[in-house]
Amino acid sequence: MNTNIALVLVLAPFLGFLINVFFGKSLGKSLSGIIGTLSVVVSFVATAYFFSGISAQPEGIHISLFDWIQISNFKVDFGFQLDQLSILWLLFVTGIGSLIHLYSISYMHDDENMHKFFAYLNLFIFFMITLVIGSNLLVMFIGWEGVGLCSYLLIGFWHKNQDFNDAAKKAFIMNRIGDLGLLVGIFILGSLFSTLDFATLKTAISTATNLNSYWIGVAAFALFIGACGKSAQIPLYTWLPDAMAGPTPVSALIHAATMVTAGIFMITRLNFLYSLDLPSMHLVNDIIAIVGAFTALVAATIGLVQNDIKKVLAYSTVSQLGLMFLALGLGAYEVAVFHVITHAFFKACLFLGSGSVIHALHGEQDMRKMGGLKKAMPITFITMLIASLAISGVPLFSGFFSKDEILLVAFHHNIPLWVVASVASIMTAFYMFRLMFLTFFQEFRGTEEQKHHLHESPSLITFPLIVLAILATIGGLISLPGNSWLNGYLTPILPKLLHAEHHLGTTEYMLMAIAVVGGLVGIGLAYAKYIKQNTVPTEDAEITGFSKVLYNKYYIDEIYNYLFVRSINGLSKFFRDDVETALSALVFGFGKVTNEISYQGKKIQNGSIGLYLFVFVLGLCAIVSYLFLAQ
Repeated sequence: MNTNIALVLVLAPFLGFLINVFFGKSLGKSLSGIIGTLSVVVSFVATAYFFSGISAQPEGIHISLFDWIQISNFKVDFGFQLDQLSILWLLFVTGIGSLIHLYSISYMHDDENMHKFFAYLNLFIFFMITLVIGSNLLVMFIGWEGVGLCSYLLIGFWHKNQDFNDAAKKAFIMNRIGDLGLLVGIFILGSLFSTLDFATLKTAISTATNLNSYWIGVAAFALFIGACGKSAQIPLYTWLPDAMAGPTPVSALIHAATMVTAGIFMITRLNFLYSLDLPSMHLVNDIIAIVGAFTALVAATIGLVQNDIKKVLAYSTVSQLGLMFLALGLGAYEVAVFHVITHAFFKACLFLGSGSVIHALHGEQDMRKMGGLKKAMPITFITMLIASLAISGVPLFSGFFSKDEILLVAFHHNIPLWVVASVASIMTAFYMFRLMFLTFFQEFRGTEEQKHHLHESPSLITFPLIVLAILATIGGLISLPGNSWLNGYLTPILPKLLHAEHHLGTTEYMLMAIAVVGGLVGIGLAYAKYIKQNTVPTEDAEITGFSKVLYNKYYIDEIYNYLFVRSINGLSKFFRDDVETALSALVFGFGKVTNEISYQGKKIQNGSIGLYLFVFVLGLCAIVSYLFLAQ
């Protein structure tokens, strides 16, 4: 029974993909959208079934479909692992994925390749489910590579625009860099323990008496590099803002529920490795925490001055992911998972809300050409306001609880990192309400034609926004301080930590107050600048000083282009123009010599019997002479 339902859970989106790929064009736009959406809803229902029964099976459900690889004592099954962590992840992957599919029916209705879009979305969900429920690192790797492929297909969906194609290639290539690290980590763990199965790895590591600290540290760090690629951490983060080239539902799916959470999921799944009390693992965890905090701060500073509404949200995603990695590096896995969940709610709402705005303005994404939309689009405004309050950490919205937990953990473990995370959080509140004020307040700054056609989006767009806004409001209730359902639910999977549950004391109330005041200060500064002073960001050519550095993203892309892209292009040119020319000359030289010898040799084949007899006699004499001389 469990095996059959698990197969339905995995294969329903894949079936939707197949139907839309082969028959979507003939089915029509509406039917292809309905089939694509229902296939993900079926997966959500199957996930709900497992969620309802997991309390009776705290050890989880392990399903082995068949033996996959067996070499000597190394064996890998193709199987699924449905436990508390994977089911929790599946709930928001399939749940929010269903809402995004529903939203896409209306948003993409005018696109001639709508059936192809839903096929790619379904394939994306299929690979993400595979990633989450894989019982070992190799099955997870199939899903890991699959979501990378689908991100390439979806980011470059509007492929007639070369910039979008470049963004898709950038995402694909940068993720391959991270994936090399992931493969190295997988190979090392397989070599050390002769298994890649999560349950067997956990047992082997917990029972080992003489662990190789160095190689375990190298494996953990290599796996973290893979996580940096998928979850957009420094230095492999620059692909994620460019991923905005895809249609807005793609941005919501990648940023909120699927691909970018893969790195956090992988480290959380391997918590038994990262929580080892080894010198190398302490170093790796310190690196994870520092990279996460630094990423949160850098991305937040860039987000302060971006004018593309989706780019602001993209850098917000990078920053929030940094906070999650900070929690992981400090060993607070439950807290990181908590923020993943709340972030999925409010970030999906924000991206879909931005899509509603873009839809109303016929593709306009520059906030300098928006303004005054709250009257024309009240549902979009209210839902995005709720999500902005949540991400800014305003009580009593979901982000307040999860972000506050991260800051509390950081304060207890590393005060400098707490300061960095707190500053990033203040900046988050500022740029999110900068977005809200520029988009929905003051006078409309677009064209008269846009103003004339301003309207609220259709119900298929607003309904997912309402659901996500409700979740962004109440989502924090799953893990209240001192009474966390989430921590109890994940107890069979994650180690119990000293600060896993924060009972409110004087220190906690003080830190909570600092976080809230910081968020309100950020909102207040945005209000003073963009409402009181009615400031509108200047045109690109007029941006000067440090703002120009931030607007150009610290010129990181240019630096990467100079250091790596130009170098690789130069090396390629050297091999093409010099090495390949030399090798071609050598190869063709052998051919020319052979041709010349053949040409000269064929001259004696002139049909003269006398010449042939003469050569025959000479040859025979030579053979006889050699035989006598040899004796």
